[in-house]
Amino acid sequence: VSLVASGGGSADTGGSLRLSCRFSINTHTPASDYCMGWFRKAPGKDREGVAMLDPDGTTLYADSVKGRFTISRDNAKSTLYLQMNSLKPEDTADYYCAADISTDPLATWGPRDTWWAHFGHWGQGTEVTVSS
Repeated sequence: VSLVASGGGSADTGGSLRLSCRFSINTHTPASDYCMGWFRKAPGKDREGVAMLDPDGTTLYADSVKGRFTISRDNAKSTLYLQMNSLKPEDTADYYCAADISTDPLATWGPRDTWWAHFGHWGQGTEVTVSS
């Protein structure tokens, strides 16, 4: 499994950015059976879950990004997206995409600080900076 994130950059408060994560999954399990997600890590803070997407289209968002961020995927293009609108300075962080075979429905997941445990495959970070 290979994940390559891109699309980071700088934006003003209220602006938008779209992150992409190109995935390559060469296992017996098809890519369409993988759960995927976005995480972020700001300087001096712990990694935190941002948005998750199950194979059936179910999504799970951190409260801080609900209504502003949208996660989606295009299996034909082998790409996961994170559309980020109404950006705030507190969104500044390195953003990481992650993937793993879906085993537990998103509705059964625990607190946000446990979401990382559902993923065994990670891409490199892409930096997002939002200026006030």
